[in-house]
Amino acid sequence: MSLLSRVAMVMAMMLASVASAQATPDDEADSTRVERPVASFFMAEVGSATALDTYLGPVSFSGIDARLEYERMQAMRFDPQRWVMQMHAGIEYGNLQNAPGNHSEHMLMVDYRWGMMRRWHDVLVPKLQVAVGGSTQLRGGVIYKPSNSNNVVAAKIQWAVSATAMASYRWQVAKMPVVISYQATLPVAGVFFSPEYGETYYEIYLGNRSGLVHLGWWGTRFDMTNALMADLHLGSTVLRVGYRNSIERSWVNNIDSQIVTHMAVIGVGGEWMSLGADRSRLAKARFIAAMY
Repeated sequence: MSLLSRVAMVMAMMLASVASAQATPDDEADSTRVERPVASFFMAEVGSATALDTYLGPVSFSGIDARLEYERMQAMRFDPQRWVMQMHAGIEYGNLQNAPGNHSEHMLMVDYRWGMMRRWHDVLVPKLQVAVGGSTQLRGGVIYKPSNSNNVVAAKIQWAVSATAMASYRWQVAKMPVVISYQATLPVAGVFFSPEYGETYYEIYLGNRSGLVHLGWWGTRFDMTNALMADLHLGSTVLRVGYRNSIERSWVNNIDSQIVTHMAVIGVGGEWMSLGADRSRLAKARFIAAMY
């Protein structure tokens, strides 16, 4: 037998062994299949906001703030038992007044955040889940003060990398599953936009663009979001009620900017998954939820 024939025979044997290893019976494939349902929520939030931006003036404004938000969570494909992803997208509007009530500001903000967390089940007590990880966020918008004669708008743009942690606990209330969760998100580093004190946006338009982007760290910026939620499982639908607090503060170029909100949250959501045409595989599949 020639050397070429021997090489061909060895390759054929290797291909046959790989094919036999991949040819798993249907029952065995179904028994080891992992399904990862998506937990999603649509939330409406309303509450109060206080904003100070010394680029626009030295006085803080406060008033009503409203927000619409979408949240999505799902176990990760590479290690679904231990890792989950979380996504938030929201739009927020605030109608603010000064203390005498004779001047107003309007605040419009949009943001997107995506992150991953490593979770542990039954921490200290059964049904207590703890997750720790990181996220990245892009947030931007404007504060508009129509009564100003020169600088009427303060633009807000920032990108940050954050640390985040969540704890959730599940129990039964009159045979209804209830999940209480608390999550804190703390940006650690990033970049944000700020003009010089008194610099107009027309000057920036003409080409004076130096010193507009600043490193965001705890020496120049401090942000934090706290969310306390209760998810009431009403059959396949989940009703969410809760409270969200956010703090945004930066101090650079002799400009002090602060935005603090306190919001009541109500939302509706649940778990769903794309079944496709072949639904028979679900009979022996193992389901790994993102949160519950």
